[in-house]
Amino acid sequence: MNQPLAERIRPKTLDDYISQQHLVGETGALTKQIKQGVIPSLIFWGPPGTGKTTLANIIANESDRPFYTLSAISSGVKDVREVIDKAKQSGGLFTTKNPILFIDEIHRFSKSQQDSLLGAVEKGWVTLVGATTENPSFEVIPALLSRCQVYVLNSFGKEDLTALLERAMKTDEVLSKKKIKLKETEALMRLSGGDARKLLNIFELLINSEDSDEVVITNDMVLSRVQKNTVLYDKTGEQHYDIISAFIKSIRGSDPNAAVYWLARMVEGGEDVKFIARRMLILASEDIGNANPTALVIANNTFQAVSTIGYPESRIILSQCAIYLATSPKSNASYMAIKKAQSLVKQTGDLSVPLSIRNAPTKLMKDLGYGQEYQYAHDHTNNFVSHEFLPEEIANTRLYEPGDNSREKAQRDFLKHRWKDKYGY
Repeated sequence: MNQPLAERIRPKTLDDYISQQHLVGETGALTKQIKQGVIPSLIFWGPPGTGKTTLANIIANESDRPFYTLSAISSGVKDVREVIDKAKQSGGLFTTKNPILFIDEIHRFSKSQQDSLLGAVEKGWVTLVGATTENPSFEVIPALLSRCQVYVLNSFGKEDLTALLERAMKTDEVLSKKKIKLKETEALMRLSGGDARKLLNIFELLINSEDSDEVVITNDMVLSRVQKNTVLYDKTGEQHYDIISAFIKSIRGSDPNAAVYWLARMVEGGEDVKFIARRMLILASEDIGNANPTALVIANNTFQAVSTIGYPESRIILSQCAIYLATSPKSNASYMAIKKAQSLVKQTGDLSVPLSIRNAPTKLMKDLGYGQEYQYAHDHTNNFVSHEFLPEEIANTRLYEPGDNSREKAQRDFLKHRWKDKYGY
């Protein structure tokens, strides 16, 4: 058969549908609606191979509705309008059998293409079912999103993937004629990454690679025939933001193990080395700061180094920096200080610079009092003299709060000796 295994065993009814029990299980969010045939316009959001297209087909079958399908990759506004015209003729307003329009990869539709759907969805000419691997909040226009319910589909778990393999061996016309034994499945599960379609494609490849009708699936057999697992990582999509977020939060949380794992996910996905290094450079100041000032130096040197070297060697430098940052003491005191200062500036506006600390390059400025009463710190004991450097309206405002780490405790002691009476350190 030329038809792929995943297509041959695609379930036709809700009873045969595996996984997504939170949606179509006994108490699933969609189960009752599908059984009653009252289907709202909706968007299925989830990773590849989680059954979005299959579920859309089942909904159409179970509710006995006309079913139209478009791919956002190959369809334009003209195609959308043609389908809507057909839908208006076969269904329409106030009918319980209005057609279902399924749009695969709806996130690839342009704004104008999505706009062309609004009228049909709002007037009930079609029930829209969109499928996307990207966050609809970013990829679907608000007007269309507000007219749809969003349902999240999750990657398949081990039990679901095992059940899928068992069904394939039992019900598929080709595989059911062979004697297949699943002796070990760890490698299969790992390589699939929770993607049911990918699992079935790999499984079919393994079966077809054997001349005998008796096939024993082991981890070694799987790994020897499947050269490399393609890492799921879209450098322009939500994965890009989710994984860098996990990476940064792992470093902030002082977990070097998680940090290098998420780093490896980005490296294997071909993420831009400068992007990774740039984010660590920001973190070195935002989350470590003066708790370990050397972190900023290390991060900056890392950025310079990977900009020169690139892959594959730069992965080592990135790993060294990530581990160093993760195991450094943490403080966001500098970040919080500038945040408070900016908020104060927005509240108080352009306050005048005190005359004593203004620049006085001309005689007129000196005559006006610019720079008068300023005391040069180096002329005093310990290079310090108490002075007012803030505008009068916000005098004595404390913006910097040293963190609870050895370096910033030393800074607090320093400030206590000089500014205890003024700022209350």
